[in-house]
Amino acid sequence: MSGQSFERPSAVERLFNRLVGGLVRLGLAPSHMRVLEVRGRKSGRLYALPVDPIEVGGDLYLVAPRGRTQWVRNAEAAGEVAIRRGNRAERFALEPLGEHERAPILKAYLDRYPREVQRFFPVRAGSALEAFVPLATRYPAFRLRSRP
Repeated sequence: MSGQSFERPSAVERLFNRLVGGLVRLGLAPSHMRVLEVRGRKSGRLYALPVDPIEVGGDLYLVAPRGRTQWVRNAEAAGEVAIRRGNRAERFALEPLGEHERAPILKAYLDRYPREVQRFFPVRAGSALEAFVPLATRYPAFRLRSRP
């Protein structure tokens, strides 16, 4: 997977994401899960999908385990996203992380959510930080900054 490619979800994964997204919107999914809402860069349509944000050092981050997906491209174009859990939504500005900043976030993300994302990483959860350095180009990551 290059820095520009991504792993497309299968039809079953898309259906599963819709179901999980519905559960998150109802507040019934695992407590760490949220729904990411982002406007399409071409259509203007609102897209929603379940995500696993991670807090590291007091900052909140989003990682794209499938690579440079459509949500990543849409979020970059919009410059902001909404993160929803149940009826509560928060708006965030996106701050893309440079490749040199990503390794510790990728490690924390995989270590925290191995059940959900291990299949997207060629290293195992619990691997040394150094194992994530060469992977930084594969996985976009963003620091989220609260917006009023």
